[in-house]
Formats: sequence, structure tokens, C-alpha cells
Amino acid sequence: MGTSGSERGRQVSSIENEQRYKEVQQRIDSTLSQRRPPLLEELQVALNLIPAHVWYANPSGAVTFLNERGSDYLGLPKDHPLRFGIDTGAEWDSHIPLLHPDDHEETRRVWSTCVRTGCAGHVSLRVRNAQGGYRWFLSRAEPVRASDGTLLYWIGVNLDIEDEKQAELERERELRQILDLTPQHLGVLGPDGSPLYANRVAFDYFGVNIDQWRAESRIDLVHPDDREHFLGERKTRFLEGAAHEFEARMLRHDGRFRWFLFRLNPLKDERGQITRWYGTATDIEDRKQGEDRLHYENAALREEIDETSMFEEIVGTSPALQSVLSRISKVAPGDSTVLITGETGTGKELVARAIHRRSNRSSRAFVSVNCAAIPRDLILSELFGHEKGAFTGATQRRLGRFELADGGTIFLDEVGELLPDTQVALLRVLQEREFERVGGRQPIHVDVRVIAATNRDLKAAVSSGTFRQDLFYRLNVFPIEVPPLRERKHDVLMLVEYFVQRYAKRAGKNIRSIDKKTLAVLQSYDWPGNIRELQNIIERSVILSSGEVFSVDESWLSKETFLPAPRVEASPLFKRGDERRTERETIEAVLAETRGRVSGPSGAAAKLGIPHHIFTTSIFFASSRRRPIHFFL
Repeated sequence: MGTSGSERGRQVSSIENEQRYKEVQQRIDSTLSQRRPPLLEELQVALNLIPAHVWYANPSGAVTFLNERGSDYLGLPKDHPLRFGIDTGAEWDSHIPLLHPDDHEETRRVWSTCVRTGCAGHVSLRVRNAQGGYRWFLSRAEPVRASDGTLLYWIGVNLDIEDEKQAELERERELRQILDLTPQHLGVLGPDGSPLYANRVAFDYFGVNIDQWRAESRIDLVHPDDREHFLGERKTRFLEGAAHEFEARMLRHDGRFRWFLFRLNPLKDERGQITRWYGTATDIEDRKQGEDRLHYENAALREEIDETSMFEEIVGTSPALQSVLSRISKVAPGDSTVLITGETGTGKELVARAIHRRSNRSSRAFVSVNCAAIPRDLILSELFGHEKGAFTGATQRRLGRFELADGGTIFLDEVGELLPDTQVALLRVLQEREFERVGGRQPIHVDVRVIAATNRDLKAAVSSGTFRQDLFYRLNVFPIEVPPLRERKHDVLMLVEYFVQRYAKRAGKNIRSIDKKTLAVLQSYDWPGNIRELQNIIERSVILSSGEVFSVDESWLSKETFLPAPRVEASPLFKRGDERRTERETIEAVLAETRGRVSGPSGAAAKLGIPHHIFTTSIFFASSRRRPIHFFL
């Protein structure tokens, strides 16, 4: 690696100071070799001519002489004992108060070590002058010994390095300004990892200043889940003295965690000893969020591909359907919330997908959620995600459907089945475009278009208090009602042809025509299960077909056409008296038709056009101990 400008400047200054010190030392040695004892008047005159502050100290470390240049700098009186080399009996550290307060500790440490060990030493320090100002000096002390090794006295030289120091400080200021402009977190650590310096970006993130940065431990700011890895990686790599990198989440001053990529490199001296660690921390939160989102989007996509949709296209030319298509084309380009209503099996999700495909969000995710199919205690987690440890079984953080749909469209099917607490959370998303994960405190902002669907009469649900009025108004910005198949009789032929072709191709069969009697039966049937029922019957018929002419077993169609209520209220079967008997008869009849099956596209709930859990509840109310109703899901 190349040497930085700041380091080259320090090296030049160090060489120049070394040369100046040698010149002064040579003049002192020359003077000392001419006379003995050392503090003769002539010697003092010679020392006063040296362009540095020259001083003597007794073996215990107390200063006993200071040449004229040094005495004048301090403003000592002309008759001060130190000017004449008179030992005043002062303590070894009596000169410390003349230094800058920030330099007391280091100077006392260096000088006490010299006195204790008898070894030379040096330290950079600021000395106060007669006017009360401070200048930087490089102070060096050398022991003078007798021939038998006995320490006679100390001789020291203070070289003025103010100009060099100011130039170095200016270079450091410029470097810090450059570092502060860097968008990454930059830090300098000691050999043991102790914090020495960081740039402004790091200080602002943690909400600290440089003193707090140096004084406080950062380990408590590491996410608890990353702390063990953080400490283990750091300890191992610091012992190895090798460059390394790792990822961890760090706590911001506002209480939020963000992911960072840490990179640390050691700076070593000529002996191979580490003198500094230089580190960077790059914010990778967006990348991590993207990775999580991609993971869950892929899972959602696989789930969507695995599920068999009713059909891929809107098929039909009836006036009722054309009215729906017209409303789709009008609302699709914008971001307005859409509420799709209609009986079960009419193709409400297909309408939602058509809106998404024709919108500006078509290149982003379309996330479908069946609100009635998710257990009630998990619906909040499914919609909004959860943090690790939010509840039993939450072993890791999970993104919710709203986060997966960010930038795209979320389709909330059977929205009328949401519980009150979930309705409140959904209302917040619609109003403020933000939510919190289960177990989390951090608001998450999303840009999502909401399309909802229901087969319930939400106005009736609002009146009965089971659905929030404010949420209904938020959802019902642009309503689209999908007509039942019995109101689209002209589309039956086209739908039959479409499904026959589709399932014949899938089954590898060659069906060339449709039996006329079958077509007449299908067109006259009222289709209480709507398109889903038609789709299932045709698929079954294609599987059983053995010739080129398509036909349907009429026994598969209900003898009595049950016309379901256009929409289902909170519980359509909680009745009394004679109505209860009629209700029981209805339940028994449809269960007999489905051979006891409640759920699924061919189940009793689908045939009546109500959610299966509501139908199951109704069975319990209609049953009695003497006459139980038998069923299975």
C-alpha cells in the first residue's frame, strides 16, 4: 500500500526534528567535553546560544537548570535560580503545571518511566509561554552517567515543533473533512480494537460525539441475534491480525436496527506489529430487505403457480360482463382502492388480476390473500409479518403480504371475514400507508394498491356492527359487482367451449364437438356455484369422456336449483321457529348432494355461496342431540 500524504508529512517532520536534535546534542556534548564541572559560567553562556530550550535535572528528575531561551519563553525573572543552575529542591514533577492540561497525564507517565528506569525518553507536549499561550515542543531527555554507570544528572532539549504540528493538524482536519463527506461509516481503532476516531456519518447514526465514541462500548448496540457472531468474529480476526469482513445489525439513535457490512484492515509498523485498525461499515439494509423480499416473492410466486386458477381469461360477451369490463378499463390505470362484490365462484380474483395487469403496477407483484382461509390468530402475522420471538413458533423474522406487495397490488379476498382488530390494522394501512410487524415497534411504509373482494353484504355487516363503517368507506372507493352466471346465460356456450378445450388438451384427449342436449341442459341450469361449479363439472366430464363428443351426466346437476342469496350476511342461518326447520332441511339436502362434504369447490358451502366456517357454525345450530347432522370438511 502507498503512504498517505499525512503520513509522508509526519515522516519528513520526524526526520527534520531528528537532525535538529542531533545538531543541538553535538553542540552540548562539545561544550561538556571542554569543561568540568558542567555548570560553569562559560558553559551556561554556551548553552544559552543553542537555538532550543536546554534543561538539566538531578537524578531524581527535578529540573535544576534552564537555558536563557527556555527561561525567557517561560517569563522567569532574571535572578531566577533555574537560570543559574541552582537546585531548588523541587519535586520531580514540579514542571508539569507549566504544560497544557491535556498533556499532563502523558508527560507524567513518560518522565516517571525515565526516572524510574534511567532510560532516555521523549514526548510531544505543549508548554505555556509568558503571555499564557501554548506552543508545541518535542521534549527529549538523556541520562548522563559516571564511568561506573552512576546516574549523575539528566540533560534535556525541547525543540519547537509548533509549525510542524500545526501543519500536521491542518492535514488531519482536511482528512477528517474528506472522511466526513464519505457516505460510509469510517472508524479508526487501536491495536486492541478500542475506538479512537470515526467520521461524522458514524457519529450522526449513533447520536454521539467523539468523546462518547471513545468512552462507550459499542457491543450493546449490536443486535442481540448478531452479538455472539460479532464478538467471536472480531476476537478471532484480531488475534490473527488479518483483514476481515462480516455483517451485523446496529442500533440507530432512534431505536431502529439496520444491516451493515463491516470491513477491517490492520496497519502494521516495520516490525509487523499492528498500530491501528481501519474500518468501514456500509449500510446494506436495502440489500437485505431486497433479499428477504425476493425470497418471499419467489415463495409466493411458486405458491401462485402451484394453485390452479379458475381460468386465465375473462370469457364472455354478455352485456352484464361487458359492463364489468368497462369498469375495469376505467379504474385500472389509477391507484384507487377497488371493492369487488359478487357470489362465490363468479371470478372476483380474475377481475382483480385484470385490473392489476392493466395498471402501471403490472410489472410488480400481485399478492393474493384469502382472509377466510387463514387462522384467526395468524391473520395479522400473515398480512403484516412478524419479528423473531413475537410469539411461540416465530423462530425468525418474516415479511408479511403487504411488504411483499410493495410497489404492486394486494388482493384481499373474503375481506368481510376479518376480525375487528385486523380491520383496525387494515384501516391504518389504507389511511397512512404504514404498519408494524407483529412484535415490532418500527413503522414500515409501503406503496401498495389494495383490491378487496367479498361475497357478503358489507352494508348489512356495518349495520349489524360486525364490520367497521370507516373501513367500508375506505374499501368502497370504486365498487365493481361481478354478475352471477345465471345472469350471463349467453356466455355459457363460450365458457363451455373454452373449458372443454382447456381440459381436453391437459388430459390429452381429442374432443371435437359438444352434445346438443348437454349444451341445452347446461344453458338452462342456474349454476348456484357459478363459474367454479361449471368448471368442475366440465373437468370431471372430460376426464370420464371416451369419445370425441363431449357430454355431461345430468345427475351431477342438482335436481332443485338452489338460488343462493346474492351475498351472505354474518350468519344467514341463525333463525327461529319454522325458519329453523327450513334451514335444517336446506342443510341436509345440500349435504346429501355433496355426500357430506362441506369445504372445497364442490362442497356444500360453495354450493350455497357462503364461507365454509360460517356453514359449519350453522350446522351446529341446526343440529340437535336427537337428530345430529353428519358432515366432514
